[in-house]
Amino acid sequence: MRQAQHLTLAALALSLMPTFAVAERNLVPTLDRSFDVCPDRPAEPVWMQEIPLRQAYQRVLVQDIYRAQNLERIVETGSCDCEIRFPSWDDAEAMFRESYASDERWEMLEASEGYNRRANAARTAAKAICDAAGNW
Repeated sequence: MRQAQHLTLAALALSLMPTFAVAERNLVPTLDRSFDVCPDRPAEPVWMQEIPLRQAYQRVLVQDIYRAQNLERIVETGSCDCEIRFPSWDDAEAMFRESYASDERWEMLEASEGYNRRANAARTAAKAICDAAGNW
């Protein structure tokens, strides 16, 4: 009886191997950034890409500012054109430098939470506008 169970499990494992092999091939990570929606979106500022890991919270804050600003802009304008959904990083970067660059880590984390709340509040309306434009 025990041998039959092992044979059944072995057969099941062997039958799933091709599926796992195909799935594994489809999960190859890449550094290529290609997007189906708004493929010409601007890259993050270089300083953000090169920020030391111990200061990653600064990068996250700028990303959160960017996301909130953009979702709110979509709702305000009623448009989801690519330049509205993915503008340059200048406004988010300026907001960070003017309001948060000298803050302590915990203050930046609090600010990130606030921007995430703002983004989440605008997300549903922005998504509806972008879905209608085919840009979500």
